[in-house]
Amino acid sequence: MLPLARLTLTSVALLLAVAASPALGATSFRWMKGFDDPDTPAKYDRVGVLKIGKKKAPNVLVLNPGTSASSAYFAPLARTIVKRARDWQVWAVERRENLLEDHSVADQAKAGTATPQRLFEYYLGHIGDDSIEDHFEFIPDEDVEFAKNWGMRVEIEDLHRVVRKARRGGRRVVVGGHSLGGTITTAYATWDFGGRPGAKGLAGLVFIDGGSGSPGVSKKEAKSSLQELADGSPWLSFGGITAPFAGLFNIVGAELVKLEPDAPARLGDWEFLPDDLRPPVPTTTEAGYGYALDTETSPEGLVAAQAHLGRLEPSGDPRAWDRAGELTPVQRYADMFAGTGLPGLDGTAWYHPQRLTIDGRTVGGGNRNPAQKVMDVRATHGDDLPRKLRIYAFGASLGGQRVIDAAKALARQSHIPRRRLTLVNRAKTYSHNDPNSAAPRNAFVKHLIPFLARAGM
Repeated sequence: MLPLARLTLTSVALLLAVAASPALGATSFRWMKGFDDPDTPAKYDRVGVLKIGKKKAPNVLVLNPGTSASSAYFAPLARTIVKRARDWQVWAVERRENLLEDHSVADQAKAGTATPQRLFEYYLGHIGDDSIEDHFEFIPDEDVEFAKNWGMRVEIEDLHRVVRKARRGGRRVVVGGHSLGGTITTAYATWDFGGRPGAKGLAGLVFIDGGSGSPGVSKKEAKSSLQELADGSPWLSFGGITAPFAGLFNIVGAELVKLEPDAPARLGDWEFLPDDLRPPVPTTTEAGYGYALDTETSPEGLVAAQAHLGRLEPSGDPRAWDRAGELTPVQRYADMFAGTGLPGLDGTAWYHPQRLTIDGRTVGGGNRNPAQKVMDVRATHGDDLPRKLRIYAFGASLGGQRVIDAAKALARQSHIPRRRLTLVNRAKTYSHNDPNSAAPRNAFVKHLIPFLARAGM
């Protein structure tokens, strides 16, 4: 039987504690009714929202995670935002694929009722060890064939329900996203909702090292991608790591960083850890995690998961982590991906739908193109956005100038004045994830706060 947002009594108690914690701000999470996709079992037609900040704030920033990411990824950033922009609440979207995840033991570890060894054994250590009988169960692809339909249409319709709820009571709403979440932001803004663009009624758009330029892929390429999807897995392999292992590696690694940062790394001796994630010397848990995801030592295939975290200490047994040169504190990065204090959530999407990524290539800057008809993508109002819309685009190492150029083109198509754009390119100094994780200094946040002040009530 497939899991459906497993929440134990411990999880519920922990969530209530988080919601009441003044140090974290008002924090809550709930699943709500999503788009009714005819191919999907009704229990998965849901979309989640992680809300951080004052419930009665007059403005809401809705953030969409990127490829293989989820709502908790934005939690530390959201707390930073609401402390500095007190009239804003942040809503981070949890996509429906995360209903398939099993957080049962991860939640116990967060609550202190499962040991680090139990956490490791349940999700990873059981592989190759038949003595561990109670463990995570992998979902066969044939049991989730319906997820091959979880593309841009399903995503945008789910997001539309979130945005409509955010706008209740006359609140102003800005929609944004990181990486693929930027493409989703363009798709939503330009989507045809009964002849009106999704941006109608929005105060602004935020693109964090992601977006959509024009043109998209060809009709032939779209058909070919659909055929490959029909013959393969519903899920994307992230950096060459098949689903759900990227998520399992990250939730176990990140939680262990929070639970036992200075202990010898459990994953370091695990025989199934990919060689390119294994440090050359024995390390602490924190150092092993930092080594796997820092820009200097992480494998090239994981460039979309990297940040400037620091480096290994030059000596020691096991080696500890040296924070010299960091933009992002490694403990903050672990908070993002562990979903610290957030039961049932973590920062990685263990199962990312290939269809969503395929469809993203057809958005084409919100301009009608032949591939959109093949994929049922309705991002056609690229030249029809409200002229009062504000746009903030921040380019980092993966998107860089392309993100800036796509934002400028989107504005130019709809005759949005240049003065309503905030364009920042930090491709030479910020990795793909640093805009969301760098602290205490953060160039993305530095420009975001005045942008929100201008967009808000």
